[in-house]
Amino acid sequence: MSLPHAILTALLERPSSGLELTRRFDKSIGFFWSATHQQIYRELAKLEQGGLIRAVPGPPTRGQKKEYEVLPAGREELAGWVAERQDPKPVRDALLLRLRAAAVVGAAGLDVELQRHLELHQRQLADYTAIEERDFPPGKADEENRLHHLVLRAGIGLEASWIDWLTQARAELAGAELAGAELAGAEPADGEPA
Repeated sequence: MSLPHAILTALLERPSSGLELTRRFDKSIGFFWSATHQQIYRELAKLEQGGLIRAVPGPPTRGQKKEYEVLPAGREELAGWVAERQDPKPVRDALLLRLRAAAVVGAAGLDVELQRHLELHQRQLADYTAIEERDFPPGKADEENRLHHLVLRAGIGLEASWIDWLTQARAELAGAELAGAELAGAEPADGEPA
């Protein structure tokens, strides 16, 4: 149920057309709640049918994009959702499962994938840091910006954590491969058959 709430949040921040919303998802909200353009347009239609948003009234012009705004019922829905109790979701990451499988079948080729993930997280951290420097300079601290910054800092912390973990995982994997190579190349002990 979070996509409708993400859309309501975005529209309360600034009334927007569907196209503008998809661009905003691509640049900010999508960092922590992704949605395809089709999902956003479908959800806009449902929210409008449900009486939570409406197209901003204006004179019809050819080629004009419909701009949406949140109605009082939509604001009430969003406020209720913010106050709801929700437990953390369990981690479900294929890379972690692949490491577990590698313990059973071997880790051949896994380091390349760990390195690729490390580079992706490093790029995402650099993007987040650039956003922080641009949008949250020291002294810019009104209430809305403090909460936006808090969300961004969560992203920065998660990326830094992934980078640290992936660096450790690669070191562990390299150590395990080195130990395995040493065992494979070890001379047999005296009295043992070769």
